[in-house]
Amino acid sequence: MRNIFLSVVIIIMSFRLQAQTQAGAADKGDEQGLLLQKGAERDQAAIDEAVNGWWKHSMENHDARIAWWREAKFGCFIHWGVYSVAGGEWDGKKVDGYAEHLMRKERIPRAVYREKLLKTFNPEQFDADAWVRMIKAAGMRYLIITSKHHDGVAMYPSAIGDMNISASPFKRDPMQELSAACKKYGIRFGFYYSHAFDWEHPDAPGNDWDYDNPAGDKRLYGGLNWFDVHPERLPKAVKYVNEKAIPQIVELIHKYHPDILWFDTPSKLPLSENIRILKAIREVDNNVVVNGRLARSTRISFGDYINTSDRPAEFYPVTGDWEAIPTTNESYGYSKFDDSHKPAAFFIRLQAKAAARGGNLLMNIGPMGNGLVDPRDTVILHSIGTWMQKNGESIYGTSASPLPLQPWGESTLKGNRLYLHVFDWPEKAPLYVGGLKSNVRKAWLLADPQQKGLTVKRVNNEDITITLPAKATDAANSVIVLDMQEVKTDSIRVLDSRSITNVLRAFDGTLHGSGFLYGDGKAPKYYVYNWTKPEQYVSWTFRLTAPAQFHANIKYAADSTTNENKFIVAVNGKTLNGKTQAVPSNEKIITQPLGDLSLPAGVHTLSIRPEAITGKELMKLFEITLAP
Repeated sequence: MRNIFLSVVIIIMSFRLQAQTQAGAADKGDEQGLLLQKGAERDQAAIDEAVNGWWKHSMENHDARIAWWREAKFGCFIHWGVYSVAGGEWDGKKVDGYAEHLMRKERIPRAVYREKLLKTFNPEQFDADAWVRMIKAAGMRYLIITSKHHDGVAMYPSAIGDMNISASPFKRDPMQELSAACKKYGIRFGFYYSHAFDWEHPDAPGNDWDYDNPAGDKRLYGGLNWFDVHPERLPKAVKYVNEKAIPQIVELIHKYHPDILWFDTPSKLPLSENIRILKAIREVDNNVVVNGRLARSTRISFGDYINTSDRPAEFYPVTGDWEAIPTTNESYGYSKFDDSHKPAAFFIRLQAKAAARGGNLLMNIGPMGNGLVDPRDTVILHSIGTWMQKNGESIYGTSASPLPLQPWGESTLKGNRLYLHVFDWPEKAPLYVGGLKSNVRKAWLLADPQQKGLTVKRVNNEDITITLPAKATDAANSVIVLDMQEVKTDSIRVLDSRSITNVLRAFDGTLHGSGFLYGDGKAPKYYVYNWTKPEQYVSWTFRLTAPAQFHANIKYAADSTTNENKFIVAVNGKTLNGKTQAVPSNEKIITQPLGDLSLPAGVHTLSIRPEAITGKELMKLFEITLAP
């Protein structure tokens, strides 16, 4: 165990040294190295204390406290604060980006923010009961709301400081009202709390326009690693943690007894402080679930589950319990200008993708400053709820699917039942399910209240077909239930050679060679990157049940450093040669043809390898598609 900890020290030191160099710090040489070493020693001491004592003890009931979260699968994230009144507008102009970051983006002085937003915040149309009823009808099983975001304003009557809802004309406690409504309707309740960023407190990281504080956009005192490069600044942040962050978190636990606490932006504080905050929580409540963004090192996540990316479209591989946080548009707080709301079908399919990989979805909405939910969000919630009412059984309490990937959609597992989430409904031919060795006792459409049986035929030892009605029950995701005595599967995916384009995503491939990194999964970043060495390559293994011909395409991101690199796609002794396109400046997503492939029946492995890397990296690879 000690060797692991020493490795953590080395990794932390290496990462911080690299980040500091990139930040352009003035301090150089031995002095900087000693500061980084002292910072690593400080963090290591906190890790040692945790894993050898209080944290190890706190994890003894981990499975019990997280059981409800594992069952729930689908939650509602709510970003709501005094910034919601502005709705992404300041001084008559549109403010781009996250609307909840208004104070930072416009560098609004604390006093002005208090006078113009906090002291005018009066959401008279807020109705906690209506909010929770809508959330429950959408099929969501837990609710997390911003009790204090980065602006430092507590959305409840806090006894700590003057930046809280008591200073507004709204003389109610919306957190208490939401807590009561959640209990009434059987919804688990919790808080987002910004522990590391606080733009109103004179000692907290983040505000570099009112105060001379680090961790802001000016990158003062060493930027990312300010607490190591300028450790003399750390006592101020510790003072903030002692006087505001920990007391308010403890206050929230005592006042509202939340089921879950959710944190973000831990890099603004040193790991030792994040661990200390978690320790303070566990001393008060060892049953509250804590997400993974409060305290984590390169080797250990001290939370109860792992957080993946914001606003994902695809999911990179994760082991264990995890949660992703999409939002209905592109902002988390309400923005009157953001009309990029995705259709409900996007979230219905995203939920199936997450559940198929063993994860949860915490979908965000941003209510308006008057207390009403944005009508654009209510439409999405209603449509998701309509689907969940009929198909929720295929999501709640499920686990990652043992089936290999299917070209038509996703699958989830609960006990001895597989749920097939069919996105691409076959028009004429039966649905081909590859890799299912078990015999099916009965198959039916989950949305069919009569549970009329569907005809299942075994094609071979690994595959079955299911005869379906001519039309899908749901255009976004039709669910078929397969009931079996036991579930046995094969791990090799079967490609469609008839009508569906097969997508070989980099996220689903096998990465060979060290150095690859995953993008965050957003629509423009579901790629693997840092492809810098000739020995690195990506491969996918699949099976064909009959000879097939495919037209192959590749999708990748390129920039000016993607300098016409050469690569080879190989399968079954055949090769397709390709060359990346360089673009003048910013990163651009490119889809280009590779050529045609004719393959016999059987198991094949397709790989993509570099032939010549002349730029910064070969490419950022999204996927290879094989269209019949």
